[in-house]
Amino acid sequence: MSAEQRIIIEMGMGTDLHGGDVTKAALRAVDNAMRRSSLPVFGAIDMEHTDMRVQVTLGTHDPAAVDTARIAAHMPRGRVTVTATEGGLQLEDGIVVVTAAVEAFLPVQTGKWRLSEP
Repeated sequence: MSAEQRIIIEMGMGTDLHGGDVTKAALRAVDNAMRRSSLPVFGAIDMEHTDMRVQVTLGTHDPAAVDTARIAAHMPRGRVTVTATEGGLQLEDGIVVVTAAVEAFLPVQTGKWRLSEP
């Protein structure tokens, strides 16, 4: 594997207020993080989205209950890895809170940046 540099990290939070579904809350947390992100860098360095590695880390009270394959399939770009770890919250009445960190990595781009034309 070549050297990589992280180009973005976004945090998000998602909930399921009625069913206690940690995968549903995790999808909402990932969506919450991605809504604040845009990656116009690909046009500036002539790189395909498939060259990007995406690491999703989810904090939940029940990591084993997260359908990580479903979360990975939900991601719009990149080669995705999803990890669920202890964290988040479980409250009464089936309320769950999941946190997400979505990180994107590219191979080191030293000397590859170019200015866009006006």
